[in-house]
Amino acid sequence: MKTRHVYLVLCILGFLLPYWQFVPWVAEHGIPLRVFVHDLFANRIGGFFAMDVLVSALVLFVFVSTEGRRLEIGSRWLPIVATLFVGVSLGLPLFLYLREGELDRAKA
Repeated sequence: MKTRHVYLVLCILGFLLPYWQFVPWVAEHGIPLRVFVHDLFANRIGGFFAMDVLVSALVLFVFVSTEGRRLEIGSRWLPIVATLFVGVSLGLPLFLYLREGELDRAKA
């Protein structure tokens, strides 16, 4: 299996696993941002994970911007949108999938 296909499988998992937790929460609470933030930072371990993910997302945005520009990846906006709507768990493997495709095209 090509590395690119592994990244595609990880994209699917990166979408399904977070939403497996998020959809029932939204079904119970709706989408009140205040409740979301309160639940996210309900304790220090939740805050730890939230801050870790936020910093990871920022690092991913910088990586997508610089590496995407360097390799001239045309749809580099897509991982940014995926990160904003799902999270790093989708945005990172999606960018790596796009990057591998570009590297494969450059080799050919």
